[in-house]
Amino acid sequence: MVKEGYWYGLPLLCGALGSFALRLWAPGCVFGLAAVFVLNFFRDPERTIPSDPGAIVSPADGRVVQVVEESIEDRAVRRISIFMSPLDVHVNRAPVAGVIRSVTYKPGAFHIASRSQASVENEQNLFVIEGISGTIWVKQIAGALARRIVFWKRCGDRLERGERVGLIKFGSRVDVMSDAKVDWQVKVGDRVKAGSTILGIAKPQS
Repeated sequence: MVKEGYWYGLPLLCGALGSFALRLWAPGCVFGLAAVFVLNFFRDPERTIPSDPGAIVSPADGRVVQVVEESIEDRAVRRISIFMSPLDVHVNRAPVAGVIRSVTYKPGAFHIASRSQASVENEQNLFVIEGISGTIWVKQIAGALARRIVFWKRCGDRLERGERVGLIKFGSRVDVMSDAKVDWQVKVGDRVKAGSTILGIAKPQS
């Protein structure tokens, strides 16, 4: 479990225990259920990271809601958008090994994260990884409930594929974009897991 889970969950757990000690059953049940939900939300399971050097793994747990062609920084890319419900693991991971070349935070709206305009209009944190197969853009996007994006890394940090990089609290979305030649292996509706599901295999650069 990430440390944020203890900050949110332990006060609720104490509230539940205190309420039960005073025989306040209804408040105790409310506090107890809230504590279980919060502690479950901040869980952080270990994952088996694929060893294929060209593998681009999912940066998030959830459901693929969009696979589209677009441009970023005047470069044609394919964007894979993954929606994380409040029941999914919300720890985000690096899709490839490489060096973080830039980190850009942008304030914005809080549309429902599964909607297409969320990628453009919502509060977001964009970080760019330069890997052996090219450039990868990863965008953490806040949703209607998620009002806090957490990013643990800095520009210049070197990442391993599947390494934990941050999280988004209480329901959100993550976009991953690549301009490399990639054999993409996921489609809209697929369920993916951060660090272990292969989104695609990047072809060697000539």
